[in-house]
Amino acid sequence: MIKLGYPAAETENEIILKYIPLVKRIVNRIDSGDGYLEKDDLFSVGVIGLMDAVKKYDSDKSVPFEAYASVRIKGSIIDEMRKSGRVSRDRINKLNRFYRAREDLEQKLLRKPEEHEICMELGITQKDLYKLHETVHYLSEVSMETTLFTGDGSEIQLLDMIKDESMQSPEMNYLEKERKSLLIEAIEQLNEREKIILSLYYVEELTLKEIAYILDISIPRVSQIHGKILVRLKDFMS
Repeated sequence: MIKLGYPAAETENEIILKYIPLVKRIVNRIDSGDGYLEKDDLFSVGVIGLMDAVKKYDSDKSVPFEAYASVRIKGSIIDEMRKSGRVSRDRINKLNRFYRAREDLEQKLLRKPEEHEICMELGITQKDLYKLHETVHYLSEVSMETTLFTGDGSEIQLLDMIKDESMQSPEMNYLEKERKSLLIEAIEQLNEREKIILSLYYVEELTLKEIAYILDISIPRVSQIHGKILVRLKDFMS
């Protein structure tokens, strides 16, 4: 039987109202980009994700409700964005070809390929490459860990990101420590502006609009740089 893990006095409606600010925070951090969906649309979809989280939450999994709800909310929003073409199957396929081209060039050149060399290999423009970086950025809005630690950016299983702390094995604990250590080392390889963007986005939890204002660059440029940063981190850790 599912246990909600809330005070008995709280009804489902009261719980939903209590976590509406969480939906707003998540929506504000997601870049709705070039007009596929308005913020109000994303908020409505996020509330549906919250309602789903309230119904399906199981406190026996040892996962805090807010963490569980965040994944459900983000998942419902990203699914809707995908249906609207924001991160389409075509863009995922192009991203996969990008990763394969980089690997092929690295083997041929015996070094990390430059951006213009990747563009030539794929027969794309610099603008097309920016769009690929934006795709990486959008995928990271589901989970930075998934973006960095999956091989090809293929289908994302959102529920797999919910960790059952009671089932952590020594091997998984060791792997988690290794990942954190490697991620820290990778971040140290970034330049100062890239470190600032990571800090503002993941630590200060600022929106792309706020980061763009601080750095005096456009919002699309922030998403492109962020996507490029994640590609560099993934490349370093792989």
